[in-house]
Amino acid sequence: MNDLINDLYQEIILDHGREPRNFGECDPHNKSADGHNPLCGDNLKLTFLLNDQNIIEDIKFTGEGCAISLASASLMTEKLKGKKIEVAEEIFKDFTNLVSGSDEDLKVLNEEDSLYALKGVGGFPMRVKCATMAWHAFKQALKD
Repeated sequence: MNDLINDLYQEIILDHGREPRNFGECDPHNKSADGHNPLCGDNLKLTFLLNDQNIIEDIKFTGEGCAISLASASLMTEKLKGKKIEVAEEIFKDFTNLVSGSDEDLKVLNEEDSLYALKGVGGFPMRVKCATMAWHAFKQALKD
């Protein structure tokens, strides 16, 4: 990956970490879950409104954490808002593969997607938990 792309990805992470999008709690919401990473103390609460057509009408989060966890949650909410659950689940699979280093068979994400900014955390196993915390909270909320 060239330096220009690395700089862009770093800027995306810093921007979303400092000024997370969709920060707050959905009102109303019908799905919620908490995420916690005891390794670095990250905590978040994810809320979203799933309509009768299985479309995520609104999705937000609150909490505290490192730049990686906040950026990931922020990017996730931007990516999932307005998506059908089936598509959101494919994005979840692609993202978890992306950050764990197995990005060859991605179905919906590509290198132009802002979520690619988090691909580099795959080289740091402790940071993978930070990057995936909000995503696992999303999956948990679907089960509840």
